[in-house]
Amino acid sequence: ELPLSFAQKRLWFLSQLGEASAAYHIPAALRLHGELDESALRRALNALWLRHESLRTVFVTVKGQPRVELLPATQPFPLIDHDLSDEVEKEAALAALSYAEAHAPFDLAAGPLIRGRLVRMGSAEHVLLLTQHHIVSDGWSLGILVNEFSALYAAFVEGRDNPLPPLAVQYPDYAVWQQRWLGEERLGGQLDYWERSLSGAPILLTLPTDRPRPATPSFVGGSVPVRLDAELTVELKRLSQRHGVTLFTTLLTAWASVLGRLSGQDDVVIGTPSANRGRHEIEPLVGFFVNTLALRIDLSDAPTVSQLLSRAHTVALSAQDHQDVPFEQVVERLNPPRRLEHTPLFQVMFAW
Repeated sequence: ELPLSFAQKRLWFLSQLGEASAAYHIPAALRLHGELDESALRRALNALWLRHESLRTVFVTVKGQPRVELLPATQPFPLIDHDLSDEVEKEAALAALSYAEAHAPFDLAAGPLIRGRLVRMGSAEHVLLLTQHHIVSDGWSLGILVNEFSALYAAFVEGRDNPLPPLAVQYPDYAVWQQRWLGEERLGGQLDYWERSLSGAPILLTLPTDRPRPATPSFVGGSVPVRLDAELTVELKRLSQRHGVTLFTTLLTAWASVLGRLSGQDDVVIGTPSANRGRHEIEPLVGFFVNTLALRIDLSDAPTVSQLLSRAHTVALSAQDHQDVPFEQVVERLNPPRRLEHTPLFQVMFAW
């Protein structure tokens, strides 16, 4: 029997609540220019399917508890062909198809939890749509897949063998190691840190929004681009160097200052994702490793820029030193008031 990692348990639990919707899908679109060797493409995808056990993972429920099972390695990668070459409005048709593909549900128990669609736009123009469920992958993994797919396809087109070195471990190995490594003593020590750091933190960031929060999250959002020009970027890097901090810390500090001004709070908690790949063996693995850290920034007593950067720097480094404990266990230990209308511990993130 293969266990789930802590992160996988979190998403499996959310799926039982009906909250693990398309918000937890990882879509990607690769535009392929020039003559396509479809046989080599399918062979490359099949090689990835064989190489990464996480892509073949499904989650069956036995007596109310989830368990990992693997789909057969001999099963081909799930790829569907779609021809848009005769469409008048090709890009509009592609956008609609991409949206539908990214939002189509996954069955965690039946799988597969990755799928592809090869869209023909013309004789020398194709788009490969790949969609994964977050429970078997993350943003780092997407980069691995794209790089390895490129290497495999190039090799197979040229008639060469698989050029990728064998993997030392697989994601289920990591899940077993995580359960053993995060034993009661080590886990307890990390949880003690988070309890000390976040105890008494505000439950909610009271931003002056133009409408009340909905009773349950809708996952409907938008985006507003903000561009930092070259001159400002150079100045931010100089400021960071003068104070011995990273650009991440400088921008995190600025973001915390903005949130403090808008909310009227001098105690702000900001979430940030952590790759959580501290072991060399797991760097080349496709899987769900990413964790979330809650960074509490103290804005009280009218600190100077230097003081505030120092505070944020200390918080960020300490959080990274205790990044192994899964976020949901931090929430469980702190047990803040829980409401469906907002997430626990923080409602704003900063991703770098």
